[in-house]
Amino acid sequence: MRPQHLTRLAPLLALGLIPCAAQATNGYFSHGYGVKALGQAGVGIAWSQDALAAATNPAGTALVAEQAGPQARLDLGLSWFAPRRSAEIQGNAFGADASYSGNGRKNFFIPEFGYVRALSPRLSAGLAVYGNGGMNTEYASNPYARFGASGTAGVNLEQLFVAPSIAWKPGADHSLGLAANIAYQRFAAQGLGLFAGFSQAPGQLSDRGTDSSLGLGLRLGWQARLSPELTLGLSWASKVHGRFKDYAGLFADGGRFDVPENYGIGLAWQAGRDWILGADVQTIRYSRVAAVGHSLARLLQGQPLGAAEGPGFGWRDLTVLKLAVSHQLSRELTLRAGISHARQPVPAGETLFNILAPGVVQDHVSLGASWQLGGGELSGYLAYAPGKTVRGSGSIPAGLPPAGFGGGNAHVRLQETLLGISYGWRL
Repeated sequence: MRPQHLTRLAPLLALGLIPCAAQATNGYFSHGYGVKALGQAGVGIAWSQDALAAATNPAGTALVAEQAGPQARLDLGLSWFAPRRSAEIQGNAFGADASYSGNGRKNFFIPEFGYVRALSPRLSAGLAVYGNGGMNTEYASNPYARFGASGTAGVNLEQLFVAPSIAWKPGADHSLGLAANIAYQRFAAQGLGLFAGFSQAPGQLSDRGTDSSLGLGLRLGWQARLSPELTLGLSWASKVHGRFKDYAGLFADGGRFDVPENYGIGLAWQAGRDWILGADVQTIRYSRVAAVGHSLARLLQGQPLGAAEGPGFGWRDLTVLKLAVSHQLSRELTLRAGISHARQPVPAGETLFNILAPGVVQDHVSLGASWQLGGGELSGYLAYAPGKTVRGSGSIPAGLPPAGFGGGNAHVRLQETLLGISYGWRL
């Protein structure tokens, strides 16, 4: 494939991603990028394996290009994502205890695309197109109906990244990388009309259809081969600004919804001729995005929804530990596996609003494999995040509206299954 063909193909692939880019494991970020990394818990900061490497660490563009030799590498993949989300309300004065299913939409299909080519012995370039993350709920039975809401309740957030990258090798054992994170976001909310009385822009809070935003950020990366067996990697991504004007009465700062800053460190160790072990530690700074990190308690303190520094979903920063192993069983077959554990982003006191966004899973396991097939490579993975429930503690206030919310607690739950496949080849 020639570069001019690539420039024509990338926008088409990006358009194909837009309606299905909602995925979540670590909060509402994907647990990894590229089918190989997805099969090993997302480990990839120091362990770059395919043309999606720049989504995790743009310095890996150099390693992937080096492995491809004088040819380019192209990867195309597709994942099936099946989240199961639900909520309960207990001990509330305005209605009996009840359970609610948020699975109005049960299945999502998420494509991915990566392309890498060496420009010179020291310089490489690539392009990654992928779903960065998202969140979707749709409650046919509105959990907020007891407080005066009507209709179906839920939200849909989608984040698509188009990331051109460049990597430079100042020496044989080091690479530096830079990627531009072009972030396209879409958001819709419905069934939240009861909160209009607590918003600075009540006409821009719910049932406004789908709004979108476009922002630009940077990802920087470094990889160093410390010894023939050990590689170290660092990666940092800036905050990407975004704003949903049609929901200026819902999100703090007049509808502002940024992609949070995130960073990590990783190691990859060639433990034997056929074995590689890897580990990443990643931090996502959800608390630095007002719409996500500010507590709903600000509403009780007189700050309306949509106001400057207004209320939000109350998420904490998320730190994730990821561990992975890979075994080359034969010349044609490589097996991989991974596990991860994340801090809980949703505090027990913030579950009322997080009925809409129950990004509460903390652990997941994954299995993957790659088969060499003549001129190409077929890879697949299966990942599972066991169901996690955050039980509210003082999460439904007695105060507000005129008769209050009636106290009690909201409990939120999420479980996830992912299955994916990709094909990579040299051009």
